[in-house]
Amino acid sequence: MLPNINLVEVFIIFVVLLFSLSVHEAAHAWTADRLGDPTARLLGRITLNPAVHADPIGTIVFPLIGLLTNVNFLLGWAKPVPVNITRLRGNWKRKYMLIAAAGPASNLVLALIAALVLRVLPGTTLEPTVDAALAPLIRFLDVAVGLNVLLAVFNMVPVPPLDGGNVVAGLLQGPVAEMYERLRPYGFIILYALMFSGILATIISPPARFLLYWLR
Repeated sequence: MLPNINLVEVFIIFVVLLFSLSVHEAAHAWTADRLGDPTARLLGRITLNPAVHADPIGTIVFPLIGLLTNVNFLLGWAKPVPVNITRLRGNWKRKYMLIAAAGPASNLVLALIAALVLRVLPGTTLEPTVDAALAPLIRFLDVAVGLNVLLAVFNMVPVPPLDGGNVVAGLLQGPVAEMYERLRPYGFIILYALMFSGILATIISPPARFLLYWLR
């Protein structure tokens, strides 16, 4: 047996992460299709079926290792949605920005929905006397609020290949845009450097706390 591991808590967080990542990627796919690129739709990516979006390492292995070893951060990702920019007619940069922003926006919508449901339930996580039958649902919703806020804020960090990096790439023009694109092959290295140096937490914490303050 695994010592000091709450398997119910692990299950709840993992299910919320799986669903949240699926919604995130489906939002990318749906937005791309609406803006003229059917690539993701033809691959069946406009769905909430986790099996379609799950990456064996990023969606299953890394999150479970993190949850079962009690690390202080949860690392996970799904298969990226392919976007063919040649199918985005007109101002393709603006459309690509909207596609990139759709993922984090969907996570904020999920967080808002979970927060609103929590408000109308007869018990909350702040009340000591919660109906035992509602306790798992309340915990599920509370995790959904926190995790989706973190997913949204994390993905909007302006480092390629994160969604925030793609949004920034769409805003930049000329030589500055070219310089920024040269960073793309080193995006993961930059991201890991920010993570293990603690700078990433410093960037994410203020907006995440602000959003959680208003949602909870």
